[in-house]
Amino acid sequence: MIHNRRPVVLLAADNRQIEGQSFHVAGHKYVAAVAQAAQAVPLIIPALGTDSELAVLLELADGIVLPGAVSNVHPSHYEQTVLNPALPLDPARDGVTLRLIHAAVAAGVPLLGICRGFQEINVAFGGSLHQAVHDKAGLADHREAKGLMLDEQYAQAHSVTTVAGGQLAEITGCTAFMVNSLHGQGIDRLGAGLVAEAFAPDGLIEAARISGSKTFALAVQWHPEWDVLNTPSYLAIFQAFGDACRARVVQRYSETKNK
Repeated sequence: MIHNRRPVVLLAADNRQIEGQSFHVAGHKYVAAVAQAAQAVPLIIPALGTDSELAVLLELADGIVLPGAVSNVHPSHYEQTVLNPALPLDPARDGVTLRLIHAAVAAGVPLLGICRGFQEINVAFGGSLHQAVHDKAGLADHREAKGLMLDEQYAQAHSVTTVAGGQLAEITGCTAFMVNSLHGQGIDRLGAGLVAEAFAPDGLIEAARISGSKTFALAVQWHPEWDVLNTPSYLAIFQAFGDACRARVVQRYSETKNK
C-alpha cells in the first residue's frame, strides 16, 4: 500500500428499471464531487451483496458516500406502512446501505450521507422519518418546484443554523448558511447515537453526525454535491470528508508497515 495514493470512496448505487431492465446507477454529480472536491477515486458499488461480499468491498474503502436518490427508504424499516404508494422505493438499496452503515462505523471508515443517505443513517440507528414533511403542522414544504430548470431546483432555498461547537460549525466556519432543498421526507425521531448538527428555520433537523464513530461520520439533508466547487460551505464538507479518507489511507499504510 502506498501511503500517499488517492483514497478510494465507495458510492452506493440505486437499483433502477430502464427500458424493462435492471441497472445499478449513481448520479454523475456525486461521482464528480468525490473526484474533484474530495480529491478521491470514486467507485460505484451495486445495490446488492451478501455480508461477505460487502466485507470485500469495505476492505477496499477509504471512505463511503451514501448519495441522494429519487427513491425513499422503505418505511417498514422504521415500523410504518407506506403512506403514498405512488412514491418510488428501492428495497435493494435499503438492503445494502442499512448494513453497510454499521459495518463502516465498526471498521472506522469515513462516511458521508446526502439526502436519502442522511435518512438511511437515521433509520439504521433506529430513527424514524416524516413520510411527508409538508403535511406536518409547523413544518415547511421542503420539496423542489417541479418543472423548473435544474439550476433553479438546486438553487439555495433556505438557511440552516449550525449547532454551536458542533462538527459542521467547525468544518464550515459558519453559524448559518444557505442550502438547497429537494426532499419530501425528513427526520422525525433522531436515531440513537446520532447528534443533530444543523436545523432548518422550521426546526427540522438538517444535519447529524454519528457520535460513536472513530472518524468523519456526517450526514446532511441538502445536496452539497451541487455546484460544490463554487459553494464554500458545500466544498468544506467534501474537503473535510476527503481529509478523513486520506487519513485512513495513511493509517492503513502504517498498520500494514508495522505488521
